[in-house]
Amino acid sequence: MNNSVARTKPSVGFIGLGVMGHRMLTNMSAHGGFDITRAWDPDPQACEVVRQAYPTTVLSESAEDLVRDREVDVVYIASPPASHHTYTLLAAAESKAIYCEKPLGVDISSSSEMVDAVESAGVLNVVNFPFAESQPINLIQSELEDNAVGDVTRVDLRLHFSSWPRDWQAPARWLTLREQGGFVREVVSHYVYLVEKLFGPATVVDAHVSFPDDPSLCETHFFANLECGGRNVYLTGGAGGIGPDVVEFTIWGTKTSLRLWDWNKLKSTDGSNWREELKELSDPRQDGYRRMLDNFCNALEGREHTMPSFRTALSVQNIIEEILGG
Repeated sequence: MNNSVARTKPSVGFIGLGVMGHRMLTNMSAHGGFDITRAWDPDPQACEVVRQAYPTTVLSESAEDLVRDREVDVVYIASPPASHHTYTLLAAAESKAIYCEKPLGVDISSSSEMVDAVESAGVLNVVNFPFAESQPINLIQSELEDNAVGDVTRVDLRLHFSSWPRDWQAPARWLTLREQGGFVREVVSHYVYLVEKLFGPATVVDAHVSFPDDPSLCETHFFANLECGGRNVYLTGGAGGIGPDVVEFTIWGTKTSLRLWDWNKLKSTDGSNWREELKELSDPRQDGYRRMLDNFCNALEGREHTMPSFRTALSVQNIIEEILGG
């Protein structure tokens, strides 16, 4: 951490002030363990929103100025994936800790170069998978470790989006693009990370993906079968069609089955009706961010932590790109 000025909190500079940047700004500010000292986005309107909401945060002239600023300890990268490679290599060269949104880069080659850069520089490098830090996931992990589930017979992920991107993501045009967007990269990656965390390394057994006629646009439907620690993991989903969005992840066991729906709502069954668990949690998503940022503080202070590294994110990306190439 930069010691040029005595501080009790790490100083964070934000590159990218879109949907994910704002979400992290909100959560880091609420957490209280960070000083958000610098921010930059190419969109002047996005910068003005931050200027008004966070008046103590200095808006940098460019991403390069932000990374080279001696006051910045941590560079958080929430720009579109095509820019991650450039900003990561710049931050690694400046010996900054790096917190990056996924995917790392737009292809395996650029992501591998990012991993090499941060590891060669010896800088702390982590990727944002907050979903896997939530209390429902911790409970699932405990149930598996205690054998309360019994033998896992299979794992299912079922997705449906009435439109892609989702309404709240509409400004992020890049999410529609085959090069760097799509719901497989944006959503399925969280679940690939989760199943590898719960069951060990995954391999793709089979995959099929449908794309529109326009070669610039991302997938519309997909199916994949993974093998993960001797267990079959079935992933399926699509975009388009009237109806509520569906994000449903089920672990089928011989004693108890567990289901996550709408990301963070947990149900269980022992053969009777599904029972809702952890009803006392008013906002599981916020709880997941709080736990993740606690974990990140541990990483910055050199304490034990479980934050996913760039190399871990590359493992996830390898699976995702193999599915998309299916």
